Amino acid sequence: MPRATNKPAARHRKRKILKLAKGYRQGRSRQYKRAKEFAERGLTYAYRDRKQRKRDFRSLWIVRISAACKTAGISYSRFIHGLNALGINLNRKVLAEMAYNRPEEFGQIIKQIKEVTQDSNKA
Repeated sequence: MPRATNKPAARHRKRKILKLAKGYRQGRSRQYKRAKEFAERGLTYAYRDRKQRKRDFRSLWIVRISAACKTAGISYSRFIHGLNALGINLNRKVLAEMAYNRPEEFGQIIKQIKEVTQDSNKA
């Protein structure tokens, strides 16, 4: 009687790894052992960078808002404080988009914030 092996499952596992390693250079895409190492590393980076992307975008939005505020003569922290004081609930993504694509509307918000902060400074 022939010996039973687990050949089909093993082949599918190898194909899955080699498919993940497609596009890698040299032995990294053809040799199973090396492909497995680099595919696992790639998956690790992908997992980590999905979280990193969120941080990167938030910092980009903050930089854009801060630059727009500085041109209007107000600091970023005073701008955010003024937004909270006015009760304007816009997130940083929307504010950055406004500052970048609609500077006149963003300027109106800054004008409102300056009025509120001047009133609070007088009191």
